[in-house]
Amino acid sequence: MLKLLLALVSAALLIFCFPRFNAVWFAPVALVPLLLAVTRERRPWRRFLLGWSAGAVYWCGVCYWVEIVLAVHGDMGTGLARAMFVLFCVAKGLHMGCFALLAGILMRRWWAVPAVAAWWVTVEVTHGPLGFAWLALGNAGVDMGIPMRLAPYTGVYGLSFVFVMMSAALALAILRRPRLELLWLAPLPLMLLLPAMPGDEPGREAALLVQSNISETQEWTPEILSQTVREQSALTLRGALQPGVRRASILVWPEVPAPYYYEDDAGFREYTDSLARMTQAYLLLGTVAHTANRAPLNSAELISPAGAAVSRYDKVNLVPFGEFVPWPFNFLASKVSSEVGDFAAGKQVVVSSTGRHRIGTFICYESVFPNFVRQFPAGGAEVLFNISNDGWFGQSAARRQHLNIVRMRAAENRRWILRSTNDGITAAIDPAGRLRSTLPPNTRAALYAGFTYISEQTVYTRFGDWFAALCALIATLCAVAAALPAAGTVPKRTDAGGPCRLP
Repeated sequence: MLKLLLALVSAALLIFCFPRFNAVWFAPVALVPLLLAVTRERRPWRRFLLGWSAGAVYWCGVCYWVEIVLAVHGDMGTGLARAMFVLFCVAKGLHMGCFALLAGILMRRWWAVPAVAAWWVTVEVTHGPLGFAWLALGNAGVDMGIPMRLAPYTGVYGLSFVFVMMSAALALAILRRPRLELLWLAPLPLMLLLPAMPGDEPGREAALLVQSNISETQEWTPEILSQTVREQSALTLRGALQPGVRRASILVWPEVPAPYYYEDDAGFREYTDSLARMTQAYLLLGTVAHTANRAPLNSAELISPAGAAVSRYDKVNLVPFGEFVPWPFNFLASKVSSEVGDFAAGKQVVVSSTGRHRIGTFICYESVFPNFVRQFPAGGAEVLFNISNDGWFGQSAARRQHLNIVRMRAAENRRWILRSTNDGITAAIDPAGRLRSTLPPNTRAALYAGFTYISEQTVYTRFGDWFAALCALIATLCAVAAALPAAGTVPKRTDAGGPCRLP
């Protein structure tokens, strides 16, 4: 029971690292209790259960808002939503169960500190491909000046690695292991030699980010839709033509807050094309497009100042249960989306031209995939836009969590990210991941935001998750080494019948 309590303390500390609590300085010590528990536990299945329990509680505490989304917007009802949420937490806890299973072995070796950290990163990367990704541990460091210097080189996983190294070292110290085993922390001060994050400089260009604050439960009629479009256009026009400020070169609407069909609705298309012409600015907006087979696409349309479509990006990474129902849950008919049938996934990253410059747009949940987002600046995007509809989260901490994830993407790629959401949090984020300006949630407003086009590429932008791949290699080699007999021992002698130690 003491070991289980230690595992659950780690889960609590991990929860406290992130919004709603934001006690970020727990990040370097959060895994200490769990590591103590699994090091003392010799039985593999119990180590796995300790990690599994901690993981399930962690996901329950951080992503408690998933139940709200399923119940309110997924029309599942309280009982079914709660059951699905429990299954979600149990499934996500498996990742930490796998971590604990091997970490208990690695912690007994003199190279435990880097090995455990590498294994954590290896497991952390698997969340996206295996169903649902959200907060990597490194995201807790988004406001830490020194660790954030790693982001343009290693991505968020470098910060995760450092935090877990510190937890492993502290656990070893508590276990009274030889001090030499803690020397793995000696290179950490070298982070001071990395270039500091970009300074707090004003942007040389301007954009207008619209927060439309449209209710997620609105029942749409042609009249209500037409009125909504007129009001959103008027809000945009007032912000774009305000006197005494530099003209915004691009206007941004959020991810489809209403049934907007730019390609299929001639009336809506005329409104938006006219808006671009009147303001003489590019207009980027969320819309629903369709494949050749009429499957819906969650898309971002870019319209030129001449009132003509320039490009369209179709969301590649869809939200499980929000935009598609993953196998084996196909029997569930209701989803957060109001579209009939599953959304289709886009096929490619699109970098769009705005005259002399190039931009990239990723949509909502895609922000959690660092290796995906970096493909836009790698393809030439000089500024990034994130359009989102975080109204599904209600008044939960998920909005602030999502914002911190986007901030990390800005720091990894040294790009401005301009974020337009339906009802919060709309923000301008600079290349260091700092918030430069925001709008309060649940208000209808437009944010006039500065930014700068940047063409230089970071190491992370160019090479992606090279550090995570290196961690996977290190973890594999360490796992193999840990499975070998301890150095200095030989099998039993047949003539003496007892173990023998080499001199």
